Amino acid sequence: MKFSPIRRTTAILAAAGLTAAGLLASQASAAPINPSTLSATAITATLTKDASIPGTAWQTNPDGRIVVSYDDTVTGGKLTALTNVTKQFGDRISLEKISGKLTKYIAGGDAIYGGQYRCSLGFNVRSGSTYYFLTAGHCGNIASSWYSNSSKTTLLGTVTGSSFPGNDYAIVKYSTSYTNHPGVVDLYNGSNQDITSAGTAYVGQAVKRSGSTTGVHSGSVTATNATVNYAEGSVSGLIRTNVCAEGGDSGGALFAGTVALGLTSGGSGNCSSGGTTYFQPVTEVLSRYGVSVY
Repeated sequence: MKFSPIRRTTAILAAAGLTAAGLLASQASAAPINPSTLSATAITATLTKDASIPGTAWQTNPDGRIVVSYDDTVTGGKLTALTNVTKQFGDRISLEKISGKLTKYIAGGDAIYGGQYRCSLGFNVRSGSTYYFLTAGHCGNIASSWYSNSSKTTLLGTVTGSSFPGNDYAIVKYSTSYTNHPGVVDLYNGSNQDITSAGTAYVGQAVKRSGSTTGVHSGSVTATNATVNYAEGSVSGLIRTNVCAEGGDSGGALFAGTVALGLTSGGSGNCSSGGTTYFQPVTEVLSRYGVSVY
């Protein structure tokens, strides 16, 4: 994930080691596993155990085939280790090289500032008469107070909940002095998109993403329930898209028309050459904190 503002973290890749166990000549070898008989859940459990290498990601396609992606940082021994794990499952797994580096996108929506970093506001939500906004968990983890300006003189609110890794969401309670929080996403062209409900993304769905670095970009959902292995930890249950994003777009809104779908987590590539971006599903966050979009 990319830290946008003032500095950028460097992903530290952990090499995965594999050991081979020999059998004594007198021992009978175990029957080989038939990959076609394994469930996708069983295969991804093995990937989680043996192939959670930073710079990799995977998702299960509707046909049960699993796509394992790896970025430019997965080379040499790391790539060998990844291949050794995946090849045991035959054609149930396909390897996919993606350009760039899988990183968090720190830097719909508008810029928010906390600590030394800039992120993006996702969706405004509320519980009764109490108002909050959602952003990425890796943003919520790095600062307890978030401001609307880089000089940090206008307080937006304080973090009341954050989850990363595992998930990637945070909720920030608006300061009572800050009353401008409409239920819209900034389209960066002088207009806004009303958000009136939340939904579950599906493969092939046309979507848009709004973020404070790159504005609004369009694309489609390419997978759901994806896992990404960032240097700081793994996040599961994500929406994968072919919409580009860059540092500072973290936490920004993924939506389809008036429907809120997700919060920008991270990805690879950029908005010049294109890329792959992952999103935290918003319905999970709404349920977790008992809030709703409006």
